[in-house]
Amino acid sequence: MTESRERSPHRVAVVTASNRAAAGVYPDRSGPVIVERLRDLGFTVVGPWVVSDGPPVTAALLRAHGEGADAVLTTGGTGLTPQDRTPEATRPLLSFEVPGISEALRAAGRDKGIPTAILSRGLAGVVERDGHSMLVVNLPGSRGGVRDGMDVLAPVLRHAVDQMRGGDHPRSE
Repeated sequence: MTESRERSPHRVAVVTASNRAAAGVYPDRSGPVIVERLRDLGFTVVGPWVVSDGPPVTAALLRAHGEGADAVLTTGGTGLTPQDRTPEATRPLLSFEVPGISEALRAAGRDKGIPTAILSRGLAGVVERDGHSMLVVNLPGSRGGVRDGMDVLAPVLRHAVDQMRGGDHPRSE
């Protein structure tokens, strides 16, 4: 477990879903991109945890919830290959989805000229269990997709966590 040096009240776990990286065939390439960006944004970061796709993703999400994470960003397993099962591992845990996040992630890729971005099946939603709420966002598995996704999330992630904690919209006076 790796945590940022500057502690934030917002704790975000990073989970990489990759059968090959989990088996040691190659190193995790997208998880570290998320970790670096989250740290730059001032979040306390846990991970990345590298797991195989499917049920191990569910286990990692439950672990993050049990450890009190406010959010989990996953990378990988959102495409159309038979192994891509991150959305299926995520959906049963969600109390409700936040479709605007997923839609914005796909649109950002498409708008940057990456037509395959619309093939991502990534979800975003909130897990509510045992009195604790945790945002989950499925990002693509590529470094470019993760960078684009973090550009979408950067201005809203802290606000989303604050709202889950009962906060209100910032008010201008």
